[in-house]
Amino acid sequence: MFSSLIQDSGAHDRAAGAIMGAFVGDALGVGPHWYYDLSVLRRDYGDWITTYVDPKPGRYHSDLKAGQLSQGGIILRLMLRSLVERGGYDEADFCRRMDEEIFPLLNGMPVNGPGGYTQQSIRDAWRKRFQHNLPWGVQTGGPADTTEAIGRTLALAVRYAFQPLEMASAISSNTRLTQNDETVVALTVAYGAVLGLLVQGDKLDGSLSGKLLRLARARKLPFHTMAHTDLQPPQKDRPRESGYFVSPDALLTPSYVASAAVDPDIRIEPAWKVSSVYGMTCAIYHQLPAAYHLAARFPNDFELAVLHAVNGGGENQARAVLTGALVGAQCGLTSIPRRFLEGLDETDLLQRLAMDVASEVGASLAADRVKNSG
Repeated sequence: MFSSLIQDSGAHDRAAGAIMGAFVGDALGVGPHWYYDLSVLRRDYGDWITTYVDPKPGRYHSDLKAGQLSQGGIILRLMLRSLVERGGYDEADFCRRMDEEIFPLLNGMPVNGPGGYTQQSIRDAWRKRFQHNLPWGVQTGGPADTTEAIGRTLALAVRYAFQPLEMASAISSNTRLTQNDETVVALTVAYGAVLGLLVQGDKLDGSLSGKLLRLARARKLPFHTMAHTDLQPPQKDRPRESGYFVSPDALLTPSYVASAAVDPDIRIEPAWKVSSVYGMTCAIYHQLPAAYHLAARFPNDFELAVLHAVNGGGENQARAVLTGALVGAQCGLTSIPRRFLEGLDETDLLQRLAMDVASEVGASLAADRVKNSG
């Protein structure tokens, strides 16, 4: 049966690896988060961070300990619990959990809340819900150009890895709860589509974008594409259809970056300097190229990938989350070093959630195929 093929192919291991890779990346970033002066980062933590470290007094997440999760990791955990308990993505349930478990602990200030820091997009949504009583949906979304939505919707990318249309719909809708800029939404969905293919068994390389474009042309991803493949000028206008992103460019970035990462004439040495090349800040258009680069350069070495992400400074936590998920999806949970899993706070709970979601990957598609074959 199709479900057996999924299991035999290692997709479950890759799915769990993606989720746990994100949790590891989040916790690795808690201590050295947001050092934009690398000399200060090296002074506080030495030349090379190798594992979880405590935050220094007076810095971000200073109330946390090594191995604990930031607020982004806590919300990812919340998403996973919702997926497991509801048997799939239930937006009303996710929103209820945010209202009951996260928002009561916030006060609208940045250095506050579970995990010790609340990102701008979450603060904006909190104000609209708790101060203005707006309903969840497009009214709660704001203009933040950051990766918070990826940090939680990567779970949706894993859960629906074999169902790209359902995945894109769920990620688009969930992203818009807190971020409504169409470019940010498109980039977030594109990352999810990449992660889904990696869970299926593809690699982040120069051919991956071609596979994404084929999915778009088959209307399995909501991106407008040209009707032909030679990139010649179109012969007629194709008006934008409702629900489709205006262009497929977000699907092209992964292979452009991946090809450059392995091109012997294009070298970033040491690899942590991707932060200097692509940008150290929180913006999604700085974070994604760096994560794609590291995941393409170290597809089978989870440790090197996430440690280069963390040691680059700046918004290294988001960089490590994105990179950890991408590499975890390529090498699988079984290839994540044990010390990273054992040093993670609540590791048994997190791994159980990851495995529960991984066990459902492809299940709906398999059921549909069995039903249709009968």
